[in-house]
Amino acid sequence: MKSQVRGGTRWKRFAVVMVPSVAATAAIGVGLAQGALAASFSISGQEFKVSTDSLVGNDFVQYGSVDAGKDLEGKDFAAPVAVSGFSEAWITNMCQSVVTPNIPFVGDVTLQLKAGTGGANDASKKVYAKNIYLDVSSLKTDAEFENIDIGVAAGNLAKAPGKPGIQPNTKANPYGFGQRADVARLSNVQQTAWATTAGTFKLPDLDLSLKRGKGAGVECF
Repeated sequence: MKSQVRGGTRWKRFAVVMVPSVAATAAIGVGLAQGALAASFSISGQEFKVSTDSLVGNDFVQYGSVDAGKDLEGKDFAAPVAVSGFSEAWITNMCQSVVTPNIPFVGDVTLQLKAGTGGANDASKKVYAKNIYLDVSSLKTDAEFENIDIGVAAGNLAKAPGKPGIQPNTKANPYGFGQRADVARLSNVQQTAWATTAGTFKLPDLDLSLKRGKGAGVECF
């Protein structure tokens, strides 16, 4: 069975893919405030942007969680996220950017990383990730899923031993909302995230640069 998600606007595409998990993150955020859940590993006080032409991943899972850390002023904060996991993923034309604001005498500086730029017609040039988890705060994409299950308890996401489920260092509610699919195909991806973890992450044609300023033309989008 294939389930294809497309919409006339970016908001529709975003809503269909993400709304259930965002609702779950809100519930988990309440649990965190009440002391029912512990936050996951400490994250930096900055989100980063990632764009790709395409991402094809096997054994897709998604559930709500909460990331916690300190902001750039050292104050504690917590952020609800949709955690997306894959046993393997192949990424074409990946861009990642993060802004460091207000550096004395310099201003804003954007670190931009690009990789997999030659992967459109050459599989060896694609970015490859194994056992990857993405802690995402927003996502815009065109999405297609094979054999999708929506509304699975997060603690039961793994279909078999060794398949992605709740990330080991994530303190998510095992009875909360989750979804999974055998294969996920995402194109024209624009996402903002707090963290990415992977067992293996291969970046062919890696190109890292620092640029003054932020916004269009400097960040990935």
